[in-house]
Amino acid sequence: MKKRSSGERLSQSILVILMLLLCLSVLYPFAYMLAISLNEGTDAAKGGVYLWPRAFTLINYEIVLGNEVIQHAYLITLARTVLGTIAGLLVTLMVAFGLSYHQVPFRKSILSYILITMLFSGGLVPLYIQLYNLGLINNFMVYIIPGMFSAWNMFVMLKFIQGIPEALIESAELDGAGPFRILLQIIVPLSKPMLAAIGLFTAVGHWNDWFAGAFYVTKQDLIPVQTFLQQLLSAQDMSAILGSNSNQEALARGSQMQNVTLMSIKMATVMVSAIPILCVYPFLQKYFVKGVLIGSVKG
Repeated sequence: MKKRSSGERLSQSILVILMLLLCLSVLYPFAYMLAISLNEGTDAAKGGVYLWPRAFTLINYEIVLGNEVIQHAYLITLARTVLGTIAGLLVTLMVAFGLSYHQVPFRKSILSYILITMLFSGGLVPLYIQLYNLGLINNFMVYIIPGMFSAWNMFVMLKFIQGIPEALIESAELDGAGPFRILLQIIVPLSKPMLAAIGLFTAVGHWNDWFAGAFYVTKQDLIPVQTFLQQLLSAQDMSAILGSNSNQEALARGSQMQNVTLMSIKMATVMVSAIPILCVYPFLQKYFVKGVLIGSVKG
């Protein structure tokens, strides 16, 4: 085995140090917010809490998780994430699979039209008017229908499908398989890495979206958790989260509530809204690795 030169070892060490610094810069804000959320608010306001809670408490999470508005916002977010991801993958995959057939009439014109939608946008006001005319304002489906098709994801899926050997599809057609059977038994199984990656990005987009709830919904019982978080982060007092009847009991706790601040509540809400989607990544890691390997051996 060939020994590495001193220059190679030095460059390798520098790269490792840079990657460690990058990881620390990403993880530190998360660790800081976690420490503040697990610390008594009045104690954290004194400063000096950076990586570990000095006065450990769970009262911040008890207040956040016991709030009826957040509970309902979580249900809205979960519903839109699950339904939106499934609908987005299904519609986009079917369009990509259909356009993968070169004999489709006006195929090039359709692809050009879809490409134009990636480059130019009508703007916020025309979109709002269109959603209003469709009856989607103050409607749960405003979270689902506009995101059911993604031009970028469609082109990614189209290129992946075109990379599948045509011999597989031709042999299935010779055996009498129709388009839907080819899609379900050949395309989908071979496209798991691509579907997992795009599905994860779509789910993260739905989970983190606060814009639709802030501009297209005025009913409080339809806002997602990220919109509630955006409202809370801009709040000047704790009435945004302590105003519901479900928290009157928490207000009566006296000594515990005296140690709660708006900042500690904000940090607990941030953690509650971020941790669930972070837990999804480890389950899809193997598909990312497989997708990278597939791309590396194609010539």
